[in-house]
Amino acid sequence: MPGQGRRARRALGVMGAVAALALTGCGSPSTSTDAPPAGRSTGASGGPVAGTVTVLAAASLTESFDAIQAELHHTHPALTVRISYGSSATLVQQVNQGAPADVLALAGEAAADPLDASLVRSTTVFASNSLEIAVPPGNPGHVTALDDLARPDLKVVLCESTVPCGAAAATTLEKAHVNAHVVSREIDVKATLAKVSLGEADAAVVYHSDVVAAKGAVRGVPIPASVNTDLRYPVIALDDQPGTRAFIDAVLSPDGRRTLDALGFGAP
Repeated sequence: MPGQGRRARRALGVMGAVAALALTGCGSPSTSTDAPPAGRSTGASGGPVAGTVTVLAAASLTESFDAIQAELHHTHPALTVRISYGSSATLVQQVNQGAPADVLALAGEAAADPLDASLVRSTTVFASNSLEIAVPPGNPGHVTALDDLARPDLKVVLCESTVPCGAAAATTLEKAHVNAHVVSREIDVKATLAKVSLGEADAAVVYHSDVVAAKGAVRGVPIPASVNTDLRYPVIALDDQPGTRAFIDAVLSPDGRRTLDALGFGAP
């Protein structure tokens, strides 16, 4: 009878659905309903990362880390990167005193010596830098060599002796036997460079990368390698969160290397 046939077909359909559910229940345990959809941020290695990472970086890294931060946003749009720049000595002091930070990047390995070793998860040298004399674009002081910095008619600006750029300048001037006519010492390399770019000083000893990053606001006068001072820059992980790893990976990546090269940094 037609009614019996329809009832039989409905019964078969229900049995088939039950069988399909039973087979689904026997699938692999890894196919959990709690797993996030494909493409969602999980924080796992190799996938998009979400959250916030706080970076404390030497002032000389301002332009390069800003560029790396912008590139990182394309691969990890849900990751917020907060970067504060300053003197390496000050940044280390802040971390030792409990300032919140996930990543610390310093101008020179010696700058990390006072850092509390118990706070460090990993350290990688990612770049190098050297010194250069910065003068205003027109070079009104006619500075052509390191010896000129001893002239009493020149206004020379250096970084504070307690910060890496100041310590490096002191080492170079000592090797060259030059007693520079210093009229001011500034808190970090960017403040030192600003004195020259604003026409408030005739010359300053800064990093080569800062002259490059100034894009014509100052002119560079080379310092011979025989008396120059090189610094190797470490990037330090202060925790193991995925955002920390993502930022450091971006710094060490081929794109990060190209950014650093373009802004005057040398290889590690």
